[in-house]
Amino acid sequence: MRSPRIIALTASLLHVASALDAEALTTQYFGNDAPWYLDRIPLFETSVPELQEVYYYRWGLFRAHQRDLGPDGFLSTEFINDVSWQVSPWAILINAANYHLREGRWCRDRRFKEDYADVLFGPNANPYQFSEVMADGVWQGYLVDGVVEDATSRLAAMQTVYNGWNASLGFGGYDTSKSMYYIQPLTDATEYTIASIDASGGYDGFFGGEAFRPSINSYQYANALAISNLAALSEDSAVAEEYQDRADTLKTLVQEHLWNSTFEHFIDRFYVNNENVTYWDPIRGRELVGYVPWTHDLPDDTETFAQAWKHILDPEKLAGSNGLRTNEPTYEHYMQQYRYEGDHPECQWNGPAWPYQTTQALTALANLLDHYPTSTETGIITKADYNTILLQYAQLHYNENYNGTLNLEEDYNADTGVPIVGLARSPHYFHSGFIDQVIAGFIGIRPRADDILEVNPLADPESVSYFRIEQILYHGHNVAVQWDGTGERYGSQGLQIELDNEIVATSDTLTRLTVEVTRLSPPETNRPIALSIQLAQDTEYPVGSASVSNADAAEIHAVIDGRVWFYPEIANWWDTPVGDGSEIWYEINFGAETEIQRAEIAFFEDPELGFDVPSSYRVQVLSAAASGEWEDVDVDGEYEDAVGNGITNVSWASVGTERVRLVFTPVDGFAVRLVELKVF
Repeated sequence: MRSPRIIALTASLLHVASALDAEALTTQYFGNDAPWYLDRIPLFETSVPELQEVYYYRWGLFRAHQRDLGPDGFLSTEFINDVSWQVSPWAILINAANYHLREGRWCRDRRFKEDYADVLFGPNANPYQFSEVMADGVWQGYLVDGVVEDATSRLAAMQTVYNGWNASLGFGGYDTSKSMYYIQPLTDATEYTIASIDASGGYDGFFGGEAFRPSINSYQYANALAISNLAALSEDSAVAEEYQDRADTLKTLVQEHLWNSTFEHFIDRFYVNNENVTYWDPIRGRELVGYVPWTHDLPDDTETFAQAWKHILDPEKLAGSNGLRTNEPTYEHYMQQYRYEGDHPECQWNGPAWPYQTTQALTALANLLDHYPTSTETGIITKADYNTILLQYAQLHYNENYNGTLNLEEDYNADTGVPIVGLARSPHYFHSGFIDQVIAGFIGIRPRADDILEVNPLADPESVSYFRIEQILYHGHNVAVQWDGTGERYGSQGLQIELDNEIVATSDTLTRLTVEVTRLSPPETNRPIALSIQLAQDTEYPVGSASVSNADAAEIHAVIDGRVWFYPEIANWWDTPVGDGSEIWYEINFGAETEIQRAEIAFFEDPELGFDVPSSYRVQVLSAAASGEWEDVDVDGEYEDAVGNGITNVSWASVGTERVRLVFTPVDGFAVRLVELKVF
């Protein structure tokens, strides 16, 4: 048997060309919207088709959930459209921010994660809306791009947020007698857990059930470490030591008090004390949240703690046949439905598979398999298991309610894989990660704070014959990682790492490789500001209007609300009447003279649904002259051809105007669906 061969190569030894066709891949998965992705996302292919298809779907999901706030930049939304419990009008929900930031760190356009972090630590967010891991999310982004000044700029705000959790917040806070954090499951984004149901005596579980949970304490551990690390980068040794001490204390207490030797699992202890439950008693069952300590590298690497990983593989415990259960079937109230919206079941976490906690479990498992050698040597769980769970998670994205097309929803029956909730807000739900689980787990790019590129793939060579990812932007360099088990796919057998198009390390097997890198500044981030964005309907300026007298006000506003997607399942557009040869216009009134020079127009197209792009269009501005007439802009060259389900660009000689119009003619027999009109 041939022994593994690992070769580290000098950066000038072998030059390679890109193995993937960027235009073909982005066009295949994104159609006319391919230009948005072409220079922004890492390209990926693999012999496992579901992973490849869902990877690109998840980049589409990322794109659809980027809400443009105009001068306040971009943020990532959880629900693709508004829900009543968000911070409005910005649509801020912080509970999945860590996973939004971890997905966004792999986007080559750093604007999205940086703008979002500014929003999260800015004046418009409520950092106690839910439990959060925001500081750690910023740190995780820094590990990829290595830009110190961006990550450390929020250090003071991070400390303010962290210390705010040390108060009594009503729904949670810090128990000084235990030196640990407690929270009600609802505010931990996990309503109807064992703690909240049992605290109600089994009658409910939406509110209440405050408990010392593995989640909130692991989050605060991770946030403390992030603050400590960022303070060290800022050469603030006092803050670095203070928050390292806080992290160390939480690590010790979580392992001492939340590890339950009977269940061999990290579980809640009650904070609430009432006629049903007693303060500090442990809850009476295992939950998937018990893996969150590993998500943030909290537990020591011991055989004792490794025993927890048996339960995630046990079909009678947390392993459903089509997804990971949030708690076990032996629990008395497992899958009991308490809450409805009309006749439709609402979200509960007393058993259903949930993309959010599946993401946490996969991140935890990737950490375990990567750098917990004692735990891994037990053989309890393996790389093959990571591949199985990741593939199972990918398959949940194929939605039976939408004819098997890719459409991730809120929760699923873990035994059947069928979505449970299916409410109007549910399609294309962004409360989880997947891109990060592919890149940092399956591919194995393990971001680091030092000047080392480390790759340790978790892909199983027994089931994965090839993969390649390229256009990874890491510490200012372009990175590609390739595996070809036979040499038939790429003409080169084995594992190889490429740095700036040079092969710098190879191995015959899927094993850990490390390469020294010289840190470079990433490409400069371009931050154009859309002047047309209006977050709230019924706010004076900018304001939209249309030539159609009976146009719905909410639809008119949707065209300038900073959201772009082309999913037909969730409305966010204005539909014109069916074309009869007449021109129609959509107007934006800025309320004052504004200098403008270009526009991005998003048209939806689906002839089967009765929508086509206009046969012609033009842009007009209101003249500043006394006549106040509408004039066509002075376009430099031709207008771009109108495209559906993508962006149509038009630019003109800069002009000052108070009002601008998009004038267009629908094709006879078809309506025009105008998704967004951004003016710059």
